[in-house]
Amino acid sequence: MGEIRVGTCSWTDKALVASGWYPAGSRDAEGRLRHYATRFPVVEVDSTYYGLPSIRNSLLWADRTPDGFRFDVKAFSLLTGHPTRPHALPADLRPAFVRDPGRNGVDPGLLDEVWQRYSAALEPLRAAGRLGTLLFQFPARLVPGRPAEEFVRRCRERAAGWPVAVEFRHPGWWRGEQADATAALLTDVDAAAVAVDMVRTLPASVPPVVRVTRPGLAVVRLHGRNSAWGTGTKEERFRHTYTTDELREWVPRVHEMAERADEVHVLFNNCCGDAAVRAAESMRCLLGSHRVAPCD
Repeated sequence: MGEIRVGTCSWTDKALVASGWYPAGSRDAEGRLRHYATRFPVVEVDSTYYGLPSIRNSLLWADRTPDGFRFDVKAFSLLTGHPTRPHALPADLRPAFVRDPGRNGVDPGLLDEVWQRYSAALEPLRAAGRLGTLLFQFPARLVPGRPAEEFVRRCRERAAGWPVAVEFRHPGWWRGEQADATAALLTDVDAAAVAVDMVRTLPASVPPVVRVTRPGLAVVRLHGRNSAWGTGTKEERFRHTYTTDELREWVPRVHEMAERADEVHVLFNNCCGDAAVRAAESMRCLLGSHRVAPCD
């Protein structure tokens, strides 16, 4: 059975820092990461969705975590087709972004340059053995069909040689017969499918389909089950306290994934106060997964 690693989708979230979860003396940037890494063996980097990472941060993250720790790093928004503010780009690239009249305001040459800078900044993290995967989270407007599949393939080609996981936000990718085609696409491009837990009663709800499409890694992201998904503030969308029964639903699914993948990452994104770290601690105990801190 593959190794199961449980963690959260951020260690720097303002609500988490304000919750008091970090002990006194561990509340600066270095102390937070070092403390987090004593509690969990994996974390997601969210900041790289909003702006390009830096070599300096990659070196610091590697230095402040133990051997074997994993960072799953979100792809920059421009690379996944999300709306991106020009000021999120380095200053020298902004004119090309603003001037280009093409679809989404992006030309392939600009995307190639953005990818080169993004990947170069993460190379120290990969060289240190800390990189788990790059997470390509595609927007809900990416609807299943040939143009979308071609876009996914272009993204994967750009990231050739790097581990990639894919989360689709449009529910059609994992509904009915399309689920088999989606799994086949991700298998063909050597990308890990991300299984999703979220509220299940909305038209935009992604079903909790589990597929292992890359033998090296499988990923689960648990967003909480708040019916305000897609509306309101971040706190309103992600405010949810997982019950033990809700977590238990995922235990057989995660074990099934671990039977087919070398490593499974289970990441909580219900980032409101300390809800994510508490849910991760509970899930870690239910799964009997690899841990540093003991179960309560």
